[in-house]
Amino acid sequence: MSRTFPTSVDVVIVGSGPCGAAYARVLSERAPQATLLTLEVGPQLADPPGGHVKNILDEQARSAAQRASEGPAPLSADTPTDTMDGYADEAPRMARPGTWLLPAGYRQPGEDGLPNAAMSSNVGGMGAHWTGACPRPGEGERIAFLADLDELLTEGERLLAVDDHAFDDAPFADEVRKRLADHLDADRAEDRRVGPMPLAVTRHADGRLTWSGSDVVYGDVTRANPRHTLLPEALVTRVLLTDGRASGVRVRDLQTGQEHDVAARYVVVAADSLRTPQLLWASGVRPHALGRYLNDQPQTVYAVRLRDVGHADQEDVDPRGRSSIVAQSGVSWVPYTDQHPFHGQVMQLDASPVPLAADDVPTPGTIVGLGWFCAKDLQDSDRLEFDETAPDPYGMPGIQVHYRLTEADHASIAAATAAVKEVAAALGDPLGGEPFTFGPGASLHIQGTVRMGETPDGTSVCGPTSEVWDVPGLHVAGNGVIPTPIACNPTLTSVALAVAGARSIAGSLSERN
Repeated sequence: MSRTFPTSVDVVIVGSGPCGAAYARVLSERAPQATLLTLEVGPQLADPPGGHVKNILDEQARSAAQRASEGPAPLSADTPTDTMDGYADEAPRMARPGTWLLPAGYRQPGEDGLPNAAMSSNVGGMGAHWTGACPRPGEGERIAFLADLDELLTEGERLLAVDDHAFDDAPFADEVRKRLADHLDADRAEDRRVGPMPLAVTRHADGRLTWSGSDVVYGDVTRANPRHTLLPEALVTRVLLTDGRASGVRVRDLQTGQEHDVAARYVVVAADSLRTPQLLWASGVRPHALGRYLNDQPQTVYAVRLRDVGHADQEDVDPRGRSSIVAQSGVSWVPYTDQHPFHGQVMQLDASPVPLAADDVPTPGTIVGLGWFCAKDLQDSDRLEFDETAPDPYGMPGIQVHYRLTEADHASIAAATAAVKEVAAALGDPLGGEPFTFGPGASLHIQGTVRMGETPDGTSVCGPTSEVWDVPGLHVAGNGVIPTPIACNPTLTSVALAVAGARSIAGSLSERN
């Protein structure tokens, strides 16, 4: 079937992940007169668009959605749909369902590289596959020059439908948090104490849990907006510039191969932390900081069995009895502090992330997985480079990753490993040997490549409203905008920053109209 690409709109949004969806939502609410076009390189997986694949109950249909998200290199058809399957294996590169790895250029000689850096290509972006964790940044993670950060985070929580208490009735959840708090809370500020993990999930009246994807961020107001168009399988190859200002995009229809130029008053590039700087570079927008301060979160995991607890009644409390798509039976949060510069995600698992004996069937909620994320030692030299002579599978400039773990990073990983072991001892009996640290990129929390700054001093790509320095009308969005070395899951923060950018565009559109 043929489809129509408009010749002109008010705002083009490149990418349909949570941040691209946040721009569409805020603009639909605040500038309903504006014409909006969202372009997504991957296919639409569900209706409504952008839904989370965990909400697909049929395993075959879920697998098909994951394969369709894996861009130019889909995994084999028999790949397990459970993202926890093989979660802690020691493979040098981890290909997770619904994502695809850089085929080349992920490590340079003598460097650590990002062998596990992954992307997804589908309507909803990584928001169709993520774990839904939405903690707020604190202390040194916060962006000091944003006075309204807390209000923006609150708005981000609204768009993502964040729930602080989705799994409060999980077996032994209170006991897990009590043991964590007894061990960790004594020297913490009140807002940095152990608590339930804020999750982007919705609990329905019948007990079902559904995960927030971009569909939730879009909301009814965007879906009902007759001035918003979403076109999947559309590759944006260039941001068009006129007299130094963003004036539209060039897009290739992947269904037909035809190219179209779409004029726009504003362009928002919300591809991801790898492909957003790639598109800017391909468009001739190349500030010094573009692709630099590349930031992954080193991640160390461990597992324990709770000691000295009774048996839970699985029929009454096991979340699998209410929803076949929820693998966790409780998620707790150990917030980052400057004194303890790690972010802890503590999951009570229905299946251990380390191998169990064949006859070892755990009582629901008694197997606890610990994941400690470290803040990266930010370096200008950790960067992406782009090579037009070695194009990627989409024909865009090939990505070359330069990335090293510094001495400070290795010290941080060692401290996180020690902290995980101490916490594990407070909870129960370890399963397996020593804690396991994933290879670089495995967190999928890549940041910094189009980072925000307070002033155009050469260390940032965009300003506080995410507008690119010296390129009026061009905004960037996603985890790559985050300028601080945060250790917590970044999605809530990046959506909050997208809210600020969308409000800025909405205000300008209203003034011009």
